[in-house]
Amino acid sequence: MSFLYTAVAFLLALGPLIIFHELGHYWVARACGVKVLRFSVGMGKVVWSRRFGRDQTEWAISALPLGGYVQFLDSRDPETAPKDEKDRGRDFVRQSVWKRIAIVAAGPIANFLLAIALFAALFMHGLEEPGTKLRPMASNTPAYAAGLRGGDSIVAVNGEPVAGWSDLRWQVTHMAVDKVDARFEVRAANGSQYAATIPASAMKEPGPESDAMAALGLDVWIGMPLVENAVDGGAGARAGLRKGDTVLGADGKPFAHAADFVQAVRAAPGRTLQLQVRRGEQTLTLPLTPARDAKGQGLASVQLAPAIERVTVQSGPVDALVKGARRTWEMTLLTFKMIGKIVTGQASLKNITGPIAIADYAGQTARMGLATFLGFIAVVSVSLGVMNLLPIPVLDGGHLLYYSLEVLTGRPLPERVHALAQRAGVALLFMLMALAIFNDLSQRL
Repeated sequence: MSFLYTAVAFLLALGPLIIFHELGHYWVARACGVKVLRFSVGMGKVVWSRRFGRDQTEWAISALPLGGYVQFLDSRDPETAPKDEKDRGRDFVRQSVWKRIAIVAAGPIANFLLAIALFAALFMHGLEEPGTKLRPMASNTPAYAAGLRGGDSIVAVNGEPVAGWSDLRWQVTHMAVDKVDARFEVRAANGSQYAATIPASAMKEPGPESDAMAALGLDVWIGMPLVENAVDGGAGARAGLRKGDTVLGADGKPFAHAADFVQAVRAAPGRTLQLQVRRGEQTLTLPLTPARDAKGQGLASVQLAPAIERVTVQSGPVDALVKGARRTWEMTLLTFKMIGKIVTGQASLKNITGPIAIADYAGQTARMGLATFLGFIAVVSVSLGVMNLLPIPVLDGGHLLYYSLEVLTGRPLPERVHALAQRAGVALLFMLMALAIFNDLSQRL
């Protein structure tokens, strides 16, 4: 059932993005006077089709559910070449180079516009997310060395205000990719303000196996351990813990947040801990002897209530649209920078992920709610737009490269060179897909 849920979420995320991308090509081609022969969702053999409109364009669903294409009237291919003299002016090849550039670029641009619209809608709707209050960090982390402390809240990074945890993560990720110092403006727990700087040398590249925030010691505040439920017969219930109890500390050592309680329990299998517990107006001492789990760690069989402080980030229509455009632009630049680092060897090839990773994230975000899922779709839409702009033959970026050379030289690329480039592009694309799937599988096995 979980696999089916993930598969459906994957198709709902990727399918509309591919359709919107191809619609970009379709709309601009029609506006430029090019005749569209087929609009296909999916690749390979056509399994269903219907013809509509003055041109009797074939709208089709093909066997392979990944990808899609728009087929134009094109004299380079005998199957799609004009059969009627009156259609010759609607041949894609006969259009000016600028029209061809517009038609090819329209697909990625459609993905960027969709991302802007989705981000703007989310900003207008308002997103409830964790605030920027920090969990106490270990003394050997860059965050602690910079002067940051648990209970303090970050209000800006390098002059950019941050309203919630996602804003903070986004800014820190930028700093890590750009390898620049991160200057934090901080509001301390006592209300005072101070500044802290983490040097670029302490930043780690974000990726499938590394988290830029965690590497710095930055994690969201989760509050004190508040008991939601003590499982009958479990160590917590035998110790006398009840719903509503707040665990203040163990063996005379106070807890700063819920993670301290979890760590104390895991470190004490079979050993009795003297818990200091607040129950209403009383402070009690309860003996907790954690059981030993399959990994040899302590287990209290206690469910803690969520204690993350949350904020609602919301914007007006104009501000939301500006924020959506800005987020899309920044994410596009960030993606290109990461690709550049991979190409130059500054970042690991393990950062290249494929459909399995996308499906996994689609399933996870779908379970978190519609807003989170739409945010994920917006991110994938940006990635799809960027990927198609890469100067690889067979992709939109490869065709844009051909037409750019035509603008510079005044003549189209020779057919022989074009054919060789297409074959090389297909081979490169298959190698990248194989690498992406290998990375997906190796990170999940």
